[in-house]
Amino acid sequence: MARIWQMGGSPWELPQQGAIMGILNVTPDSFSDGGTHAEPAAALVHAMALAEQGADVIDVGGESTRPGAQEVPPAEEAARVLPVLRAIRRELPRIRLSIDTRHAEVARAALDAGADIVNDITGLRAHGMLELCAQNDCGIVLMHMQGNPATMQDNPRYADVVAQVRAFFEERVQAAEQAGIDPQRICLDPGFGLSFGKTAAHNMALLEHLEELRVRNLPLMSALSRKRFLKDYFGNRFDPQSTVAASLLAAARGADIHRVHDVQALRRALHCS
Repeated sequence: MARIWQMGGSPWELPQQGAIMGILNVTPDSFSDGGTHAEPAAALVHAMALAEQGADVIDVGGESTRPGAQEVPPAEEAARVLPVLRAIRRELPRIRLSIDTRHAEVARAALDAGADIVNDITGLRAHGMLELCAQNDCGIVLMHMQGNPATMQDNPRYADVVAQVRAFFEERVQAAEQAGIDPQRICLDPGFGLSFGKTAAHNMALLEHLEELRVRNLPLMSALSRKRFLKDYFGNRFDPQSTVAASLLAAARGADIHRVHDVQALRRALHCS
């Protein structure tokens, strides 16, 4: 049975073969595509291409979370993302839009500009984010991260990474519910990548045991696109087929949504698998 992700006051029945969230970075310094879509016109062209290729959601981000990245002031981040969000909403009125931010003020402005989803790497722990999401009916991506972008590669350790990430999800979903957020609005993201406080071994353990991370039957997101640890298992991480291979494994382990740069390659694979 398909899982439901609630947003905007209505349910989204996720595709049985898996939904796809296309990545649109409007940053000058993201690890793989920094600067490519920084200008609003170029970003809109890419967003339209992602939609044409079959993206169900477009995720717009204005701050890099690469290892060692420094925090971008919210005003600067907002100046990057808001013109892009408005342009996409104008040209693609039916596409679901996500704002990838850890700043509540940016998320608020993005929702006002037409975003449907708040994708928060802090798991709603950032100042004001829990309250903002309680005041709106947006969808929420709740991600696990150990440390912060400036420190999260500093010798990450877990006694049991699967158990600890699941416990984190249980605690954050409960906190969201206590704040007045319907849990059905939440999608869970394990935070794959060396960037989010996990070694290659931690990432593979989470991938292999993905279904065990599920809390309250909520949707699970797989964000494996171009992750550095993939090259140890699937070859060149920038080859779309590496992301496809890892994402298909995630789908087999229970992923409902896949956040990727290369939408077309994954969509073809998901529909053929």
